[in-house]
Amino acid sequence: MKHPAPPLRRMLDDLIALPTVSSVKPELNMGNRHLVDRLGEWLLGAGFRVEVMELPNQPGKANLIATLGTGPGGLVLSGHTDTVPYDAGRWQRDPFEITEEDGRLYGLGTSDMKSFLALALEAARGLAAKDMQRPLTILATADEESSMSGARALVQAGRPLGRYAVIGEPTSLRPVRLHKGVMNEAVRLIGQPGHASDPSLGNSALEGMHEIMGEILAWRRELQERYRHPAFAVPVPTINLGHIHGGDNPNRICGDCELLLDLRVLPGLRVEELRAQLAARVARVAERRGLGWEVAPLFEAIPPAETPAASAIVQASEALTGHVAEAVGFGTEAPFLNQLGLETVILGPGNLAQAHQPDEYLETARIPPTLELLRALIRRFCLAG
Repeated sequence: MKHPAPPLRRMLDDLIALPTVSSVKPELNMGNRHLVDRLGEWLLGAGFRVEVMELPNQPGKANLIATLGTGPGGLVLSGHTDTVPYDAGRWQRDPFEITEEDGRLYGLGTSDMKSFLALALEAARGLAAKDMQRPLTILATADEESSMSGARALVQAGRPLGRYAVIGEPTSLRPVRLHKGVMNEAVRLIGQPGHASDPSLGNSALEGMHEIMGEILAWRRELQERYRHPAFAVPVPTINLGHIHGGDNPNRICGDCELLLDLRVLPGLRVEELRAQLAARVARVAERRGLGWEVAPLFEAIPPAETPAASAIVQASEALTGHVAEAVGFGTEAPFLNQLGLETVILGPGNLAQAHQPDEYLETARIPPTLELLRALIRRFCLAG
């Protein structure tokens, strides 16, 4: 059934009121289908063709693809429908009800990034399919905050969406054209426990991990000497030794040990190759010491992303915002849209400092320039002859 989209503030209220937390913890994880259906009703009422893409083996999870106009090329305005979990005891306001105070709209997802979906629909209000020289697509994805399974499903389906894309992540209305990839890896060693009074009774996994840590730090130095990208504030790939646990008692030889790593990957580096290099270093030490070993991802890696500075969407975004496109260290859905042939810019009204924080908010002063920006991009990439 077609229902005309309500006024912008009502759309914002409705989207924030629908809980769509995604989490790797099953007890916190929620579906997003209720929000997708609500958006779909509004977009149908606005004349869009609406497709709901259910995610395999994830009941209640779906992407929404809504298109106005036909033909090749065009513009995609993309946002994710989910939010991170919230700390109920640390919020001073109801996370699922917008509270307007001091020029701010407080609520879970106001900055990161449900609001962008309502703003995209508002920017398209009044357009008709017959007016479109090239299509406008509003894309709403599932599970960006946990597995990025929504964006990965789009890649697996391999369907074209358009030529250019804007992802409305919180960038304070400053365009971003490239970001590092994110890998979180677990290195596990299995040794032989034994009584600490006689080292010959066991084979310490903890001592083996000590040597492997030295190997990883040496590998980090080699990567940083070899690879640099001046666009980034930290221009080299990084490896953080974030967590280690081994053994269970000081008087027992450590029988198993686990080290968790965070790697931030420059554009041009391949996740698969880096994991193979890490595994080779671990294997060399472990096998010489007679230890069992494993290298495994904690989640499926987010690849790095880069859209050329000469791309039309980058240049248009720079001209409209007055800011040169930047590079950031966090991951987004941009590499997956790039894999679908979309030249992609990350550009949204929220502030990254508000993302994932108690009492998250969007400044109301950001709303008019965001609408002006989106309407200008629609004119440039969908309406101009």
